[in-house]
Amino acid sequence: MTSERRPDEVAARTREPLATGCPPEILARISDLELVARIVVEGLVSGLHRSPFHGYSAEFSQYRHYRQGDDLKYVDWKLAARTDRIYTKQFRETTNMAASLVVDTSASMGFPLDDQRSAQASAERQTVSKFRYAVVAAAALAHLVSRQGDAIGLVAEGDDGPVYLTPRTGRQHLRGVLAALSSLGPHAQWQPADTIRRAAERMKRRGLLMVFSDFYDAEEPTIAELRRAARRGHEVVLFQIMSRAEIEFPYRRDFEFADLETGRRLAINAGLARRDYTDAVTAFLERWRTRAAGEGFHYSLIVTDTPPDRALRSFLIARRG
Repeated sequence: MTSERRPDEVAARTREPLATGCPPEILARISDLELVARIVVEGLVSGLHRSPFHGYSAEFSQYRHYRQGDDLKYVDWKLAARTDRIYTKQFRETTNMAASLVVDTSASMGFPLDDQRSAQASAERQTVSKFRYAVVAAAALAHLVSRQGDAIGLVAEGDDGPVYLTPRTGRQHLRGVLAALSSLGPHAQWQPADTIRRAAERMKRRGLLMVFSDFYDAEEPTIAELRRAARRGHEVVLFQIMSRAEIEFPYRRDFEFADLETGRRLAINAGLARRDYTDAVTAFLERWRTRAAGEGFHYSLIVTDTPPDRALRSFLIARRG
């Protein structure tokens, strides 16, 4: 499948795999990001009969005495225990939920590069880069948030400086978000703490902050800024994007590895280094998982050979619950 196919033909050819997840390497080859987002969302929401993003559309207004037939989930049982009277909470409608995407544009997200992929692998089985996978996942969630009438925004580092799109509703704004995502690429450096802070500050009311990164950067400043965003009332969601090769280190002979961000090169015997490397990566991922849980953040480890709809589904089901 190539990007030159008509959108209706691409959608028709990908409809069958959606039951089990459209392979990420196929999605990565479709240049139309809006089409990709629709394909992923189609597979993502099947079976999710309620929106996974409800919860920000009403605010507490006042109490009133319980009336027969009132929904018991709105009863304030703590107040009832103190007063021996049953009250229900009343809510007022507010503005829509605001959500903001933060996408890591550091050079490490560009792994694997084209020359790092197996020359013997078929085109359709080549691994998608972490950055492209993050863009596809972010586009799908942007589409999902926008189509239910909520506001979506984006904060990232672009070629010409920071990209800021304040969360707004509407199809035209969604297209702007998708266009901005399409224009991004993995660069030499990014400042995660600064980018997260800007994203949190640009949501004037409590909202949903979704960060897509491999989290290779300095952990303490990043965690501190995520914690600050949570204290502002934002719900923090972390998607740690990793490739299978980074986790399993499938190399066996002598290799020269290059750091994508610093350019530093290191020649090693991969077979001898494999055990120490995989132990270190396992500890790194577990540290992020446990720290996120301790801070009350939603955390998902996503490996880039997993269909995006399948990878995002567990997060949506957990949040819906």
